Amino acid sequence: MLDIALFSPLGRGGMSGHGGITPVVSALGAALCGFGLEVALVTFAPKDPRELVSGLDPRLGVYNLGHGGRRRHLGLLRHFLRRERPRALLAAGHRANLLAAHCAGVGMPDGPRTRILLGVHNAPSPALAELGPLRRWARLRAMRRWYPRSDGVVCVSAGVAADLGDLVPLLAGRLRVIHNPVVMAEPDGPPAHPWLSDEGPPVILGAGRLTRQKAFTTLIRAFARLETRPAPRLVIIGEGSERDALLHLAAELGVAERVALPGFVANPRAQMARARLFALSSDWEGFGNVLVEAMSVGTPVVATDCPSGPREILRDGALGSLVPPGDPAALAAAIDAVLRAPPVAAEALRQRAADFAPTRVAERYRALLLGDAT
Repeated sequence: MLDIALFSPLGRGGMSGHGGITPVVSALGAALCGFGLEVALVTFAPKDPRELVSGLDPRLGVYNLGHGGRRRHLGLLRHFLRRERPRALLAAGHRANLLAAHCAGVGMPDGPRTRILLGVHNAPSPALAELGPLRRWARLRAMRRWYPRSDGVVCVSAGVAADLGDLVPLLAGRLRVIHNPVVMAEPDGPPAHPWLSDEGPPVILGAGRLTRQKAFTTLIRAFARLETRPAPRLVIIGEGSERDALLHLAAELGVAERVALPGFVANPRAQMARARLFALSSDWEGFGNVLVEAMSVGTPVVATDCPSGPREILRDGALGSLVPPGDPAALAAAIDAVLRAPPVAAEALRQRAADFAPTRVAERYRALLLGDAT
């Protein structure tokens, strides 16, 4: 009998596609396998998941539902549950959550049913605000109808749980918070840009999808305000739809020669270890894995106090400055202060990052998924 099934979309690991969910699911699956559990990854990918995502643990069983619409995927997922009979299934992402919730209560004629738990990786309200009125209504209606049919919902931060609880009151008492597992890959590898390997002025680093959510416009505007000497440089790693707009903004503000966007990087920790400071400028997050990655190599961090995740990671600002989202002046002041004198010891940052090691996080998931948690 299969112990745990992880049901999630997959994308290119790192900073594009479903980059936020993919490394989390991959790390969690590997850590659960390390406990001697039989774990399978179920997904709906356009090709072989092991080709799509490098580094999937070979101990993970992989089941791909392939192409198709909701009805086809729902039928295949139900067939998988009846055939493999996992003790628990953990979904991740809105589409996977809805499909999993539809399967809640799928009976086994000669055995116990699978426990269905949903995983919410982003605060729902900001994502809903990005949709048109009809799509927003439809998504909220689906969440209110189907999410409560599951056996519980796991949120990656307390902020996500609070937001979801406000939107779906029927989930009261059934929300659990388990922070993301963050893999601490060796911070080795080639620099993404020459500035990260020379002995020149300090480098401020940002990382993430180049989308409105990450608010790199705020970071560039803050960077342009800095009067620190020698004049620092800014590197933002990642790809996305706002790339051209960000380059245009840097030119407009007169800092284009000190701003670089080298693209997707497979191992961001190698870049973080070379930077003087890491800045997270997002308007909203679910958790903020990149903050943990930067802290794990002892790099000082500055973050917006956005919903949600950074405040929890940074212990209410004790481990890094928190500034209001969308405030370039406040972000510039915080960056300037850290460049002049880092306020937190590197070892304290590393110790906090260790709290999110996959094995520690997977222990909590194992207890919850297999029914040992209160």
